[in-house]
Amino acid sequence: MTFDLSAGSATKSLFHALPLDEWENTKETLHRYAQIVGKVRLGCCAPTNHWWNVTLYVSSRGLSTGPNPYGGLTFEVDFDFVTHELKVSNSEGGAFSFALEDGLSVSDFYKKLFSGLQTLGIVLAINTNPFQIGGEPLDKDTQHASYDKEYVGRYWRILVQVDQVFKEFSGRFNGKQSPVQLFWHSFELALNRFSGRRAPERDGADRVTREAYSHEIISFGFWPGDQNVRSPAFYSYTAPEPEGLTEEPLRPAGAFWAPEGSMALLMYDELRVMDSPKSTLLEFMESAYQAGAKFAGWDIEAFRTSRGY
Repeated sequence: MTFDLSAGSATKSLFHALPLDEWENTKETLHRYAQIVGKVRLGCCAPTNHWWNVTLYVSSRGLSTGPNPYGGLTFEVDFDFVTHELKVSNSEGGAFSFALEDGLSVSDFYKKLFSGLQTLGIVLAINTNPFQIGGEPLDKDTQHASYDKEYVGRYWRILVQVDQVFKEFSGRFNGKQSPVQLFWHSFELALNRFSGRRAPERDGADRVTREAYSHEIISFGFWPGDQNVRSPAFYSYTAPEPEGLTEEPLRPAGAFWAPEGSMALLMYDELRVMDSPKSTLLEFMESAYQAGAKFAGWDIEAFRTSRGY
């Protein structure tokens, strides 16, 4: 099957319905799988600003860590959502894989991954406490064992589309910005822009938050919903939040400022029925950026690329 991604109808057809109630158990399981893989990456990679060294990336078949150093070698861990397997390979040609399927508990995933890593001579230890999502330690979690291939496939195909739109949007900015990356702690795909100025340190912030918000930031992202927000959504926020931010109108008409937290939101279900979801998403991100940059005093013209955006 092939698609002309320049055509509005083809792009629209790939923004599948993703009702949280239909796949929440699978999402919670997949989130924990991703935390295990992300913590493996965390244990291998040299620190990078704003924790960019620990993230996952959307690939043509699923999600990937990219190369991780180990001794004189590198290895990659890939979620293949086409064949529904976890695949690990190293720079010396070693490899192993195992099936991702309904009934594979988080604990079993952990054991299969670390057992396989040992066969490649990779011996690692991670903090098995799930990060910010509660529940049993990852190596003992037998409760989360749902894997609906249909919904995992939908989620990944959405990420493929969003990843490309985010990358196009990133080309409009001439300053420091992050890669488009999936933060496994919160399970959201994100892109971050920076003014270059340091931000005031947050009172009582843990070391993760302190590093993430060390500089002024305007963030954009997509997340599939959670216990608080029961539908997938696109978001943007400016930190530190400037006074007057939420007085600025957002585009398109369906976008809005959240009542608490001053986060700009565009619900995914509203976007997916638009005639041109890509153009609509770009419009939302641009309007949120303009609002944040305006009220935070960023030099918008200096950050504009030669393309004229």
